[in-house]
Amino acid sequence: MSLVLDSSAALGWVYPDEAANATRGIFELVVGSGAWVPSLWRIEIGNSLQAGIRRGRIDRAYRDNALADLAKLDIAVDPETSRAAWTSALQLADRFSLALYDAVYLELAHRRSLPLASLDGPLCIAARTLGVSVIGD
Repeated sequence: MSLVLDSSAALGWVYPDEAANATRGIFELVVGSGAWVPSLWRIEIGNSLQAGIRRGRIDRAYRDNALADLAKLDIAVDPETSRAAWTSALQLADRFSLALYDAVYLELAHRRSLPLASLDGPLCIAARTLGVSVIGD
């Protein structure tokens, strides 16, 4: 696996108005070498798409097609996210004033010594401070 994929980067593929050169580059890396995600990734993606439906941004068919496309990618779910949530990820959340659901991405990238693909500014700053390479911001 080539990187840790934050939901913000993946959602840049789903919502055309959020697509950027950075998200296209991340997509190519994931297609070529796969990615790791924490166990909450699918929940975050699904929640964002549900919110998109409620706001009239997308419809259910679009959501279902986007989920089917994402499911085709070589994305591995980290089995240690739950264990790290109340320990090392929580410590990172405290240290960098991050939400815990953001800190689990940072913890995963740090633990696996992989770059973090994200469009989340504060998360990217924390990653760089911790010595984690960042792709996307």
